[in-house]
Amino acid sequence: MAPYRVFEEYNIEITDEIKDKYKEVITELGEDVQREGLVKTPERAAKAMQFLTSGYNSDPVEILKGAMFAEDYNDMVIIKDIELYSLCEHHMLPFFGKAHVAYIPNGHIVGLSKIPRVVDVFARRLQVQERLTHDILECLHQTLKPKGVAVVIEAAHMCMMMRGVQKQNSTTTTSGFRGQFEKVETRTEFLNLISANLH
Repeated sequence: MAPYRVFEEYNIEITDEIKDKYKEVITELGEDVQREGLVKTPERAAKAMQFLTSGYNSDPVEILKGAMFAEDYNDMVIIKDIELYSLCEHHMLPFFGKAHVAYIPNGHIVGLSKIPRVVDVFARRLQVQERLTHDILECLHQTLKPKGVAVVIEAAHMCMMMRGVQKQNSTTTTSGFRGQFEKVETRTEFLNLISANLH
């Protein structure tokens, strides 16, 4: 039996258009696009950029609705340490880190894999960390209609590390809370749990 494989598909016409633009940029930077190491770079970059912004082609609401189940569970559900990779919309340089997401069901739970998928959909767009946090929070809040939602994102930004202030060890934390997580005790429980080393 053949192993499970993931296939990436690209629109040839769009890829060619982006590839041509990358050729122009590389040439304007003073490089030779015919040099051996760069011959295939415009096409690779075109495909990479389409993958890194593929979130524009996915509907996070439909992802959640496709895996919602009626369940009488009323306690906190936490998915922590969700890896995320995104592009800063200001310089189109990466920022990366972890998202911690929790919700308190209100008659429905959602398949656990769907929350990381929602994080990926919003991360794979040109973003700022503050809006990324808000997008994930509001999508879960509006779609699941839970008793509460919490999102915390910790990320390092290459635009701060490679250029500008060049602070290699700085990280940025953003958070958002709705419903029961606006209560101090619930929010504190969540923050303690994502900080604990439970495994």
